[in-house]
Amino acid sequence: MTLNMFKQFAESQHAAYLEAVSYYKENPQRLIDAEKFVMDEILHFIDIHLPEIKTDYDEASYLYSFWKNYPPLNRGKAPVGDQYPWLEVGEQVFGNKLQRHFNANFSVKDSGLPSGSDDRCIISSERIRQILGITDSVWVFVDIKSAGPRDDYYNAVMSPYQISGSGNWVKTDDGVKNNPIKAQGKLVSHNFFCSLSPIYVLSDGTVAPLLTFAIKPVYDMLKDEYDKTIGQPLSNIKVASIPNGILLTKNPNYNKKFPGLFIPGKDEKSKKELKMRARVSFSMLKEIADWRVKEVNVKG
Repeated sequence: MTLNMFKQFAESQHAAYLEAVSYYKENPQRLIDAEKFVMDEILHFIDIHLPEIKTDYDEASYLYSFWKNYPPLNRGKAPVGDQYPWLEVGEQVFGNKLQRHFNANFSVKDSGLPSGSDDRCIISSERIRQILGITDSVWVFVDIKSAGPRDDYYNAVMSPYQISGSGNWVKTDDGVKNNPIKAQGKLVSHNFFCSLSPIYVLSDGTVAPLLTFAIKPVYDMLKDEYDKTIGQPLSNIKVASIPNGILLTKNPNYNKKFPGLFIPGKDEKSKKELKMRARVSFSMLKEIADWRVKEVNVKG
């Protein structure tokens, strides 16, 4: 008989999951404190590595001769064409360094999931246990969203696989399901089907609440006398902490208390609803707590 890996640990995972969800619904401040702890750790990482981050980010401009004939394709509905998409620059510069920082300061698991953020790992420490009470681990999801001066909006576009939801799990065979979140704009709205669980339970019993962050490196556009772009150096860095699904939908239910936290994304109406993205408003995050959005000036 072939072992069913999908169901081998499902019963124990289900029981541990329900216990953890109940605990954090009653003790939401522990999740909030864990998010602030990791937010402070990310800001500390940026502070101590800022010269290296700036050097490596700007190197993409100095390497222009090596990729000028094969530039990345413009994205968006109507690109002007005077800047280069810089997405993978940010992913390379920040993701690799942050992973090394976590490896040097925490116990780390690189457990797999079919979909998720650009950079993710489970970090564990005694300090995390002191904060969370029933576990010493969190699963940190970090998305890096490079932007230029014209698209540096005060929000971050997030896919369904980058946000955790209500995390309903009734029967063992049901698995985790999320209620849709309403992305409400001034004129239009749509359902946002966040696809991540607020808490994960590994096969070894590790309980890991999901913590979500967005890092937005913003670059300048240097121009010559003919208004041609001749460089895209790093200008500033925004970091945002997006609340866990339990905090968003259960207690304190931020999504209800702060309407406009999620607003429609930049997808066409023809896109399948399950894949529609949403923007997370940095202004609303700061209303929830000032520490949830921080900006680092890189110029000078």
